Amino acid sequence: MKKIMVALLAVCIVLVGCGEENSSSDKMEEVTLVLDWTPNTNHTGLYVAESKGYFEEQGLNVEIVMPGEAGADQTVASGKAEFGISYQESVTEARVQDIPLVSIAAVIQHNTSGFASPVDKEITSPADFAGKTYGGWGAPVESAVIDSLMKQEDASVEDVDIVNMGNTDFFTAVERDVDFAWIYYGWTGIEAELRGKELNMLYLTDYSEKLDYYTPVITTNENMIEKNPETIKKFIAAVSKGYQFTIDNPDEAADILIEEVPDLDEELVHASQQWLSPKYQDDAAQWGEQSQDVWQNYADFMYENDLLDRELDAEAAFTNEFLPE
Repeated sequence: MKKIMVALLAVCIVLVGCGEENSSSDKMEEVTLVLDWTPNTNHTGLYVAESKGYFEEQGLNVEIVMPGEAGADQTVASGKAEFGISYQESVTEARVQDIPLVSIAAVIQHNTSGFASPVDKEITSPADFAGKTYGGWGAPVESAVIDSLMKQEDASVEDVDIVNMGNTDFFTAVERDVDFAWIYYGWTGIEAELRGKELNMLYLTDYSEKLDYYTPVITTNENMIEKNPETIKKFIAAVSKGYQFTIDNPDEAADILIEEVPDLDEELVHASQQWLSPKYQDDAAQWGEQSQDVWQNYADFMYENDLLDRELDAEAAFTNEFLPE
């Protein structure tokens, strides 16, 4: 009889244990993060947070997905996804159109983009854009930015042939169709180094403080902020931990990104991560921090160049309230 009782007790303990495990699993909150583009080192901290269990520590099960036809901004603003990756310029345009998108963290502290060209094109200053062909993606901001740089050297965008190169690879485009294009040095510039292709790089931040904006940023929507602030706080806590790990351990973080996204070029990921890791936080007090001055400066630039229908309420476009204390 005693043996039967012991056996029954053991079964009960196992069942209770299983019940607790299922209960814990049921408590995991499901959220979705929509990327802006194919995975790259801008996103490493997100994949680190997933791989290292930082999301799980916060009780979150985060699905990282590629943007569909609607794009990350529209998907997040409509509430079909809780979080997304965007850019300050996109959030600014959305806010002015009363789309309730809000930036909750800056992935990279300073703008690392600029206009790149092979050295044999002899484009060493914005004035050299004149008579050349620029390959872009068809956004009005491109012409405005090019013109703002050229005006500083008494030149005009009217003398630039602007074409839409669509999804054409940068290296193919500059060999075949265009003279220069707008790139992020941390990916395409590093790839050029690995290919042995020398580039002339004109960084936007070298020509205007107003063009030192946040790109990319992490977004949510106003409804999430109002109704689920704790979820946002948990998400950002995990993501912040992921980017801090990436800052401190670029090689290991690169290995994690490669493991999570095996199609990526291993050499490029490692080289890009070494270049980018110090730039995530840079001179900010902590990773993710945003400044109202940065938001206001770029909004002013956009408004002055007729890229916005009205001025931006910069204070409402972003928040630092969910960053770890």
